Amino acid sequence: RGDVGRKAQCKQWKVCQGRWPKKSAEFLLQLLKNAESNAEFKGLDTDHLVVDHIQVNAAPKMRRRTYRAHGRINPYMSSPCHIEVILSEKEDAVAKPDDEEPTKKKESKKKLKKQM
Repeated sequence: RGDVGRKAQCKQWKVCQGRWPKKSAEFLLQLLKNAESNAEFKGLDTDHLVVDHIQVNAAPKMRRRTYRAHGRINPYMSSPCHIEVILSEKEDAVAKPDDEEPTKKKESKKKLKKQM
């Protein structure tokens, strides 16, 4: 079928369907580890590294062929990409905001009437 499945965890984002791109996340994690080791080799402090810029661009598609019934051939394309990550060293740690009470949602008068 190939459809996006319905998942209960997606309710957090107010949708019913969602994906968890495990393979893409592993590639990105591997890239960040590589960038960290490169920074360490250059003599930067790895504890103060911050992702300054990240960008993903489409790369040229690679063509292969897949063989079908009755002697037909269909294209079998891959969709690669170029990932660009720029790290910078920052001395200042970002201050965590104070835990304030979240703002209450405005409820309509009609809804409040129904509850009573």
